[in-house]
Amino acid sequence: MTTRGIIAASESHSAAAGARLLRLGGNAIDAIVAAKFAATVTEWPLTSLGGGGVCLWGSAREGYRVLDFFGEAPGRGLDKQPALDFAPVTVDFGQTTQVFHVGKAATAIPGELVGLIELHRLAGRLPLRDVVAPAAGWARDGFLVSRQIAMMAALIAPILAWSPSVSRLFVAGERLTNPALGDFLHALGGVHPERQVARYWASLADQFGPTHGGLITVQDCAAYAPVLREPLRVPFGAYSVLTNPPPSAGGGLIGIGLRVAENLAFGRDAFQSPAHQMAVATILATVSDFRQAGYDERLHGDPESIRALVAGTDRPGFLAPGKAPREENALGSTTHISVIDAEGMAASMTTSNGEGCGHALPDLGIHLNNFLGEDDINPAGFHRLSPGTRMSTMMSPTLVLDGDRPCLALGSGGSNRIRSAILQALLNLLSYHRPLDEAINAPRLHVEGRKLWFESDGLGPGTADRLQQAWPDATRFDVNSMFFGGVNAVAHFEGGYRGAGDRRRGGVVVVAD
Repeated sequence: MTTRGIIAASESHSAAAGARLLRLGGNAIDAIVAAKFAATVTEWPLTSLGGGGVCLWGSAREGYRVLDFFGEAPGRGLDKQPALDFAPVTVDFGQTTQVFHVGKAATAIPGELVGLIELHRLAGRLPLRDVVAPAAGWARDGFLVSRQIAMMAALIAPILAWSPSVSRLFVAGERLTNPALGDFLHALGGVHPERQVARYWASLADQFGPTHGGLITVQDCAAYAPVLREPLRVPFGAYSVLTNPPPSAGGGLIGIGLRVAENLAFGRDAFQSPAHQMAVATILATVSDFRQAGYDERLHGDPESIRALVAGTDRPGFLAPGKAPREENALGSTTHISVIDAEGMAASMTTSNGEGCGHALPDLGIHLNNFLGEDDINPAGFHRLSPGTRMSTMMSPTLVLDGDRPCLALGSGGSNRIRSAILQALLNLLSYHRPLDEAINAPRLHVEGRKLWFESDGLGPGTADRLQQAWPDATRFDVNSMFFGGVNAVAHFEGGYRGAGDRRRGGVVVVAD
């Protein structure tokens, strides 16, 4: 049988939707957009048409591009800040608790709906009605909730119960429906999708505007547009690594890590040894130091310096004393999909809804993001960004090229741990030459400031003790945890198609024959 392509996602419905489009003759973009529409239905605590994201895609023939459809700071046309619907909510993770901010003023201008439509317009092949059909069907007819999604919903239960508009969308049980969203998606695939987009923006401005405690205005909705960018290119050995460029944070930090790794010797037989994990911890600590030394400011003020640095054309003089480290423990309600098709096109897309703001568009069944209420993407404080500012994100959809041809597509959810998860997966594959599934599911580390978190299950003898001695305040996870992200990867080497889903988040791989 002819292989049409391969897809890796965090949930079986998402993967099945993408594979269906490949079997219908669609390309990687048809598949990844269909999978992501499905994810907004079946993975909705993690992603939503009220969220945002980034996609990196291309081929040796067509070249490579990034479409940024992440959140944007609202407030155009406001003379003064209204009374805000903005409140803290504590989420209990068992060993620790985390405070998030929700409410309508936690919602940034969302780009996911128009981003997916624009991506399909730019590079898709099949009609939009075919692309949205799987998602519309599951929303209308119902779907079985996966164990991972049920677990995520349980964690953020206080947010899902915040308002009736959201609580009615998630009723405890094995099967869920969202008829309003299903009807909207079905209409979106009709003759006039632009009418449904206008309906979406009108509802958003009405429900999340200043009179309801939000900051989104009609001007914001009219001005928002996805942005095409040139990928960040990082040479690494025989390969080129393409990832998300400034003003987003994650890609540059991954590039810095790869540059540091170039100066370290990696032996294949040392994988998971104390020397290996200490080297990885050193790389991650250097990346963390770089971020503390004014990196976030450089993303907007001097983005070309980041490109030059990771390309090896600038000296990495970045270890000057930085700001006081921030300890990051955000949940990371983000999901990732990777696709490679039989024609040599690869696509890598990461999207998020934050933890959700606790309010939905009731007529459309869409839960809105809380990007303005997350500490890690508001380093200067809440509601400090000028209206129209594209928010930075750690999301880093990534492709690896062998020559000009994509041989690997990967990415991850996991808030600030995204950079560490992708960097370690790349090192496991490109430096240690491990099999794809092993590389993705090997134990991980993360460093933030002066703090280390690490998974001990699967480490070599003595490695966990060595890490604990070097980092006395380290947090040790005895079993692999979704805290460390969820890398989903697909590859096409001479030996054929391969895929690996991250078991931390229920990753699924489907080969479309």
